[in-house]
Amino acid sequence: MPDTGYLIAATALCSVITWSLRALPFAVLAPLRASRIVDYLGRHMPVGVMVILAAYTLRDIAPAQLLITGPALAVTLALHLWRHNAVLSILTGTAVHVALTTALAHT
Repeated sequence: MPDTGYLIAATALCSVITWSLRALPFAVLAPLRASRIVDYLGRHMPVGVMVILAAYTLRDIAPAQLLITGPALAVTLALHLWRHNAVLSILTGTAVHVALTTALAHT
């Protein structure tokens, strides 16, 4: 069994490392908040990520799946262009996809 001094030192060292690792992102990002590059990425990256995810999802789609995925994608895109609300668009598109999948599975 290690002695008490060793345990206190190990606990203190772990505490300092943990606190430092949690504080480091805030210390590094504070000067970047006024950066034009960070502002640009903050505005455009969400759209870029969604485009990449959509392309990745649609790349291996079978022609038979277009009856389900096509209308769901169209609803999602149209609703987003109309309302500019990503949550509403994604949830509605998902609901349309689930409804079409369920309807076509029971026919």
